[in-house]
Amino acid sequence: MCVQVKCDEDAGRAGGKDKETRMDVLKKVPVREQDPQVRAANFEEVCLGYNKEEAMEEASRCIGCRNAQCVKGCPVAIDIPGFIQQVKAGEIEKAYEVISQASALPAVCGRVCPQESQCEGKCIRGIKGEPISIGKLERFVADYAREAGIVPEGAREKKGKKVAVIGSGPAGLTCAGDLAKMGYDVTIFEALHEPGGVLVYGIPEFRLPKKAVVAKEIENVKALGVKIETNVVVGKSVTIDQLIGEEGYEAVFIGSGAGLPKFMGIPGENSNGVFSANEYLTRSNLMKAFDENSNTPIMRGRKVAVVGGGNVAMDAARTALRLGAEVHIVYRRSEEELPARVEEVHHAKEEGIIFDLLTNPTEILADEKGWVTGMKCVRMELGEPDESGRRRPVVKPDSEFTMDLDTVIMSLGTSPNPLISSTTEGLEVNKWKCIVASEENGMTSKEGVYAGGDAVTGAATVILAMGAGKAAARGIDEYLSGK
Repeated sequence: MCVQVKCDEDAGRAGGKDKETRMDVLKKVPVREQDPQVRAANFEEVCLGYNKEEAMEEASRCIGCRNAQCVKGCPVAIDIPGFIQQVKAGEIEKAYEVISQASALPAVCGRVCPQESQCEGKCIRGIKGEPISIGKLERFVADYAREAGIVPEGAREKKGKKVAVIGSGPAGLTCAGDLAKMGYDVTIFEALHEPGGVLVYGIPEFRLPKKAVVAKEIENVKALGVKIETNVVVGKSVTIDQLIGEEGYEAVFIGSGAGLPKFMGIPGENSNGVFSANEYLTRSNLMKAFDENSNTPIMRGRKVAVVGGGNVAMDAARTALRLGAEVHIVYRRSEEELPARVEEVHHAKEEGIIFDLLTNPTEILADEKGWVTGMKCVRMELGEPDESGRRRPVVKPDSEFTMDLDTVIMSLGTSPNPLISSTTEGLEVNKWKCIVASEENGMTSKEGVYAGGDAVTGAATVILAMGAGKAAARGIDEYLSGK
C-alpha cells in the first residue's frame, strides 16, 4: 500500500499538478486502429501505432520507478524505464539504443508480446488506472529507427570461433544476434526457403507485416555479421554431429521450434477440409495462399470452425474471416479460460468472429466423397480445477448437436519435430519429444550443444523464445570462453 501512495505522490510531482487534477494520467493514450468492418476484408495491419507526439505523451505517464517491476516482467530484461524516459524527452534514437542492448526484435515484440501479463502486468501505474503502453512505445521506437535507417552495431573484435544456430525463428535470431555482438562467427541454418520461422509462417500479416517489419528485423541481425543459409534441414541435409565434427563449429544452438501439429483423435479428422492451424497459416502467411494468383491456393470455406482458444486459433479464425467465411471459435472452456491475449479476442469479436464457448467436438461429418459437411459437438460445463489450475470441462448430459460446416481448423497446440533429436547422438529428450535443456543457460546433455524456445518448452510465446535464446547465448559464450 505504501508503494502505491508513493507512486501517486511521484506522479503528482512529475506533472506539477495535484493528483486529483491529473485523471488523464490514469488512462493510456489511445492507439489508432483500422475500422473493424474495413480490416475484416483486408490483410493490412490492424493497429496503426503511435506517432511521435502520442508516444511522448504516453511516455510522460511513466513515473520512472527506481525498482522497476516492469523490467522483472520482461523475459529479455529491457531497460524499460530507460528507453521510456528517452521517448519522453523526444530522443527516439537514444531510446532505440537502449532497447537494442537487450532485444534483437523490438518491432516484432512491440506487436506480438503478451505485455498485459508481462511488463505491463507489473507496471505500478496499473495499480490505480491503466499501465503504461510499454509494447506500443517499443513498437514506435523500433518503427522510427527502421524508417530512419538506424541499425544496431556489431562487434568490433572477432573471437575467431564458429557457432551454428538451427532455426531462424525468434529464439535462433536472438541467440545469433547476441553471439555476433560478442564477436562470434555465427551461421543460422533454416529449413524453409525464407528465414523468420514462426514470424513468417505462423503470425498473419494483419498482426505482423512481413516485408515492412520481419524482413527488416532479420536484416538488422544480418548486419551484425550473422549469415543465414535457407533450405537446410538439419537431420537430413546435415546432422549436428557433422556440424561439430566435420564443419568446424565449436558450439550449436537448437532453436528449431515446435511445428508438429496436434489433433483430437476424433472420427472424421482425415476428411477433406480439415486443416491443422499450422498448415492453414503457413499456406496463407508464407506461401501467400490468400492471393488468388498464388501457386498454392487455400480452400476458401463458406462456414469455418476453428477448434481451440489460443492466439494461433485467433490468427486462423481471423484469416479465414478475411477469406470470406463465417467463422466460429469452438472452445471447451469459458471466455475467462481462453488462453489467447485479451487484445486478440477483442479484435476477433470486433471483426465478427462467433465464439461457441463451452463446446467440444466429438465427430467430423463428411459426404460420400470425403468432404466436410458438419461437426458433432456437445455442450460443456466447468467442474473442479485440473492440473493446470483451470476448471476441468465436463460434458452436459443430452447436449449433443451438429454444426453445419465445410471447413474445420484444429488449433490444439504443437510439439517439436523429432528429426533433430533422433539424428543427434547423446541428446536427451522428454516424453513429449522436447529437448531437455537448462533454463538458466540452455545447456543440453550433449557437450557444446544448447537449445531453447519451443524446441524445449513446446509451443509458447515469441518473447519467451527470445529469452531462451539470450540465455543460451550467454551459456555458449561461457562454454567457449572456458568459464
